[in-house]
Amino acid sequence: MKNLFNPADKQEIIKRINALNVNSKGQWGTMSVAQMFKHSTLPMKMALTNPKAKRNLMSKIMGPLIKNAVIGPKPFKKNGFTPKEFKVDTQEVFDTQKEALLELVGRFTADNVSDKNHPFFGTLTDAEWGQSQYKHLDHHLTQFGV
Repeated sequence: MKNLFNPADKQEIIKRINALNVNSKGQWGTMSVAQMFKHSTLPMKMALTNPKAKRNLMSKIMGPLIKNAVIGPKPFKKNGFTPKEFKVDTQEVFDTQKEALLELVGRFTADNVSDKNHPFFGTLTDAEWGQSQYKHLDHHLTQFGV
């Protein structure tokens, strides 16, 4: 499985981000490309936050049950569930959001994810952190045709 901690996989993601422009259209969903960039930054910001938010009771019960569906190798479904914290329904500026996403992708290293506790899934390995972020970015870049 591809991993955002792998330099070659990271370069692939950067190349795909750079292939998009302000007129790029999604093949499904309702987000603009700028909204997708902002949406994609939100889980990366969470991953880079150290320490992370504490898990609540619901995440302790549900997290292990759905962890493999989210982190495992099976692709995300089109128009799947989005946690409310990661929804973007505001108008966004393409260049600003693209720059922010590229900056976060550049900063995303195992050393910068020092708190391995995911607020919903519990402790993740470095591989799981890198794979989950790659998978999320890949899903949305595919959504926009790159």
